[in-house]
Amino acid sequence: MQLLLALIVAGPLVGAAAALLPAPPGLKGASPAQAVLRHGVTVTGVVLAATIALALGFDHDQPSRMQATTDISWIPALDVRIHLGVDGISLPLLVMTALLTFLCALYSYFKMPAGPSPKAFVALLLVLESGTLATFAVLDLVLFFLAFEMVLIPMYFLIARWGGEGRQPAAWKFILFTLLGSVVMLLGLLLIGLKAGTFDMVALASDNGRGLTTSVQVTAVLAIGLGLAVKTPMWPLHSWLPDAHTAAPTVGSVLLAGVLLKMGTYGFVRIVLPVAPDGMRVFAPYLAAFAVAGVVYGSLACLALARTGNKGDLKRLIAYSSVGHMGFVLLGIATMTPTGVNGALFANIAHGLITGLLFFLVGALKDRYGTADLDTLAGATGAALYGRAPRLGGLLAFAAVASLGLPGLAGFWGEMLALFGAFEPAEGLSRPAFLTFMAIGAFGTLLTAAYLLVVVRRVCMGAPRADDETAVVADVQGYEFAAWTPLVALTVLAGLWPAVLLGLTDPAVQQLLAGGKQ
Repeated sequence: MQLLLALIVAGPLVGAAAALLPAPPGLKGASPAQAVLRHGVTVTGVVLAATIALALGFDHDQPSRMQATTDISWIPALDVRIHLGVDGISLPLLVMTALLTFLCALYSYFKMPAGPSPKAFVALLLVLESGTLATFAVLDLVLFFLAFEMVLIPMYFLIARWGGEGRQPAAWKFILFTLLGSVVMLLGLLLIGLKAGTFDMVALASDNGRGLTTSVQVTAVLAIGLGLAVKTPMWPLHSWLPDAHTAAPTVGSVLLAGVLLKMGTYGFVRIVLPVAPDGMRVFAPYLAAFAVAGVVYGSLACLALARTGNKGDLKRLIAYSSVGHMGFVLLGIATMTPTGVNGALFANIAHGLITGLLFFLVGALKDRYGTADLDTLAGATGAALYGRAPRLGGLLAFAAVASLGLPGLAGFWGEMLALFGAFEPAEGLSRPAFLTFMAIGAFGTLLTAAYLLVVVRRVCMGAPRADDETAVVADVQGYEFAAWTPLVALTVLAGLWPAVLLGLTDPAVQQLLAGGKQ
């Protein structure tokens, strides 16, 4: 299990280095480009298989215990260690990251985004995978920061070199926002490590802030929280996200929404909640207020983009919807209760599956129509996708109703549990304030349903005109079915059987909030 986790984290890095080398004789296929893209599918497939094996070998009777641990001294002078491990909180995120990266590599094999060398594309994709997997597996604050930063450069180049219109400004905005947030976060992490005398996240969580004064905790939560809030993204630090999504290639948008946004909320759960609970208690009401403001703001922005005549970009609309959905995640974390935090972790996974599927579908629409502009797609009466490409239209409608939180699908449980957590927040938090936040969040679910149903009506419904040149649209292709089916199946499975995920996260959350003591 130890070797398996080390392979999962380091394997993509080795694969990235190999992608830059010439293909061995006999493996080039039809062209060198095809060979390197096949290499990307192979490496991400091996990592996914290793992650599934890790999940199968995981002791599901003790999900609160760190498993597959490696603990090696790295920088003795600072007591920085190469400490890896996985529990019920990080395991689902590892599996989702490996799955989404494999599906992106598979999709790119058949639909490589326009841009420079495929070698560089595959290498960057694998470095990005290694950084995100490491973020969810490391148990040392310094290593967490290094892994957290490792993903920035590959994502910057994926946007800047393989993106669409406006890619350069969007890539710069992404890197500047996240780097500035990371500098502040590093100061907070160093403050905790130096004051507590250790950077070990397990030891810090077990201590539960008892070795840190309240002033140190407050300062650390403010610094670390700002860095994590930029990556989440929390309103009003979200403005880099719509530009990055609009400009990014399809697989870049899938990974940005499905994986990178989860790194920020994971940091809140893994570091801020257990390590500095007194500081978190001070800022929890403010975090909840910003969270529900993001829910309403994101939904109103989506409604504005969905209106006829506003030239709303569908990718931009889904990006703003992410601001709203991640608001529910932050609200669940801010409650500091097992119910709310479990809801946040469930919503994290649901958002990754559903929004990843949505960005795949919008990318397919853009490939077919040459644009993601809603007014152009819908035309005078609607795009009539149900009639032109019924499978594509049906999948888009499915992803939309899953995103709006239809009971029986994955999007429902996380938002509901986050609102339940706000109904009865942790001791020391103002219940009237959190009841207000709960009511605002519940109103946000209505706004979410409104804009997603408008999108479905405009894109999927309508009657195609006989003289319309776009009347014939290619329906879902075989490689698209292969890339999208797992996301559909897992969305249904998580919706109908939420205990699969909650059974993993709940014991780990209970122990984390109790300071390592059940």
